Amino acid sequence: METQQSAFSLLELFQMGGFFMWPLLFFSIATVAIALERAIYLLYHNLQLADIQEQVGDYIKTDNIAGARKYLETLIKRRIGARILLTLVKRPELSEHQMEKALEAEAVSCINTLENGFNFLTALGSLSPLTGFLGTVSGMIGAFKSIAEATEVNAQIVANGIYEALITTVFGLIIAIIAMIAHSLFTHLVDRFAAEVERTCSELITEVAVINAKAGKAREQAGEARRQEVFKVPQLTQKPTQADIISLEEYT
Repeated sequence: METQQSAFSLLELFQMGGFFMWPLLFFSIATVAIALERAIYLLYHNLQLADIQEQVGDYIKTDNIAGARKYLETLIKRRIGARILLTLVKRPELSEHQMEKALEAEAVSCINTLENGFNFLTALGSLSPLTGFLGTVSGMIGAFKSIAEATEVNAQIVANGIYEALITTVFGLIIAIIAMIAHSLFTHLVDRFAAEVERTCSELITEVAVINAKAGKAREQAGEARRQEVFKVPQLTQKPTQADIISLEEYT
């Protein structure tokens, strides 16, 4: 005795789902493509900052801003964090407030690049279940129409109609779950990177400010020494002579 096949292939389920399986197919392809593209992009552009901060901090502490700049320029292709910190060492003469503004603008630009596609994942996560529900409602309408046109109504007619109608809801929910999981993971990574950038920039700005303050103080002391040398009054070890008085008058 032959038994009824209880399992269906994806193609058979797709055909049973009706017209609304086509937009769901498009949504599924878009979701997987965006998720893979963002995953590869985030992996390629290493979001770690600890090693960069340590190396740049060593350059800054030794007042080697040029070395820090060259080091960061070699990393900007693969490291988003290096691109942000390069803004700091390009203009070390800026005030703390100006540095913060420049770094903030660059960080916002880089983070927006990291978040490309996130809005599409959110939209797909919302549209997929709605499309699935729409397909279910459409299928239910067809099922009840079949019941109305049937001369004899039995449970099998109702069950088969509802079974086929719910297929679109299942696929829509699966797509939405995948989209929202991917969106949540990527958002977490970018948010953690943004917090790390803020902390790192704050610490490095402080170090640069300390170096600038020391350099300014050294320049001020050197200038004061030159002024004292220029306006130095000759020391008199004995009773001033007429020549000393004339010399003193020349200085004053």
